[in-house]
Amino acid sequence: MKSHVSKSIRGAIGEVTKAKDFLKAIKEQFAKSDKALGSTLMKRLTSKTFDSSKGVRAHITEMRDLAAQLKTLKIHISEPFLVHFILNSLPAGYGPFKISYNTHKEEWSITELLTMCVQEEERMKHDKLEVAHLATRPKGKGKKDHGKRQYKIFLEI
Repeated sequence: MKSHVSKSIRGAIGEVTKAKDFLKAIKEQFAKSDKALGSTLMKRLTSKTFDSSKGVRAHITEMRDLAAQLKTLKIHISEPFLVHFILNSLPAGYGPFKISYNTHKEEWSITELLTMCVQEEERMKHDKLEVAHLATRPKGKGKKDHGKRQYKIFLEI
């Protein structure tokens, strides 16, 4: 049985004579790595902030998936807590949206939060003003134009 197990695992177990003890020792080794994985997932979840390059749907989905992975490791995060946690990870631009959520009596599920946040993201994109920057500079390279100024116009959108 030992010959079919990786050397790195065999070395960590030590000398065991019974198969039952051998399997128990292997299980203990992997239980410890589950704790490390849980710690890593918790750190990723708690340090996650919204990155507008991916969009709010991807952000919420990633956070929901991290919570689901933690649940398989017997680290349960309640849905209302996760909803508040996700809302707190959103940037200041979502401030009015957060206030609106806090003033409503009913609580949202993750799915409802996802739908509402996507709608809010679309509304914010639609309301965003397009700004044009206009810059001018004299045409030519340092020549005196004696009152006849010509300008190059640069328009950036």
